Amino acid sequence: MSLEFSGEVWQWRGPAPFYFVTVPAEQSRAIKDVAKLVTYGWGVIPVRVRIGKTEWETSLFPKDGLYLVPLKDMVRKAEGLAEGDRVTVWLEIGAGQKRKP
Repeated sequence: MSLEFSGEVWQWRGPAPFYFVTVPAEQSRAIKDVAKLVTYGWGVIPVRVRIGKTEWETSLFPKDGLYLVPLKDMVRKAEGLAEGDRVTVWLEIGAGQKRKP
């Protein structure tokens, strides 16, 4: 399953700063519908993500009924992203998921 949406880059200021884009409610509901088929535990969903010309594999994290897309430093640097920037995100759900033989 593939999805595309736009969202704002935001920073979580924990012990180490992390940057995310929140998946909107409509797309989060669609992900939740297939979550049991693709999660590898704790509700974490493996995905392939593309922002601009940068593509990578990561995992979505559930939070407050929505999902968060973590933005690696290499992605933010490659795309020149900062907190507050609006981006278009493409997701392929279940990408890179290890399959049972």
